[in-house]
Amino acid sequence: MKLVYKNVDKDGQGTVGLIPEEPEDMWHAYNLISEGDSVRSSTIRKVQSESSTGSSTSSRVRTTLTISVENIDFDTQACVLRLKGRNIEENQYVKMGAYHTLDLELNRKFSLRKQEWDSVSLERIDVACDPSKSADVAAVIMQEGLAFVCLITSSMTLVRAKIDVTIPRKRKGFIQQHEKGLQKFYDNVMQAIIRHIDFDIVKCIIIASPGFVKDQFFEYMIQTAIKTDNKLLLENKSKFVLAHSSSGFKHALKEVLQDPAVTSKMADTKAASEVKALEQFYNTLQTEPAKAFYGKKHVEKACEAQAIETLLISDNLFRYFYY
Repeated sequence: MKLVYKNVDKDGQGTVGLIPEEPEDMWHAYNLISEGDSVRSSTIRKVQSESSTGSSTSSRVRTTLTISVENIDFDTQACVLRLKGRNIEENQYVKMGAYHTLDLELNRKFSLRKQEWDSVSLERIDVACDPSKSADVAAVIMQEGLAFVCLITSSMTLVRAKIDVTIPRKRKGFIQQHEKGLQKFYDNVMQAIIRHIDFDIVKCIIIASPGFVKDQFFEYMIQTAIKTDNKLLLENKSKFVLAHSSSGFKHALKEVLQDPAVTSKMADTKAASEVKALEQFYNTLQTEPAKAFYGKKHVEKACEAQAIETLLISDNLFRYFYY
């Protein structure tokens, strides 16, 4: 995230100008913006005009609007944040009070005004604008014919690519077709890794699957890299970690990140602290259930007894209670 300006007075009121540069920045923007905030950004508006003859025509014009946010929707796949609200500043094309939806996208500047900037929101801006906070862990969760290439940050997991290839079953008379389908699948996964993973930042790349799919893919990738002299993959070979997963779907990543062999490789990464906190909770729940609780009522009881040492709150729950 690029900070363009920050004008916040001592009472906490003010405006901040930001430009989202990475997919994770959109997640930070989603958690920064709340109902009642004012957001200003460029947008496209459909405008109808009437000629002297009485005929009407419509056109799409680019303009800059400021809306009071009433509804927030985050499309994680398209990486677009949609804000619906009423226009609160005079505009040539949009009447005061008229509804409009602003689409915040990567590399598009927006200004956010709050009546009160609290310490949590200001800290989130500091974290988002620190280049060292970029995702430094990647994961490929796969099974035969299906793979997800993900980037793991300290606050979220981003699916950067989904590879879905139909592979003919391996049976008599169709072995060649099976091998061709498998090769196409492996090649697509390899290209997705090259395209979506920044090896200058990422320190650990997890490849996980049931059975031997991960081993066969890794062998294929390295052999292909040797044949094509792909120095990017060969020079970063040591960053790859092979692990077992119950399936090739994204939800299997949770169990993979709890594997001691994986966590040891992630020791110096940004995501390690989040993983360690969750692992500690699950271990305590299993070994000392009287010291680990979840659910609103149980946590409230622990709070009343002043018995909380570590409190974990999901982003969704935080937004619900805070705003």
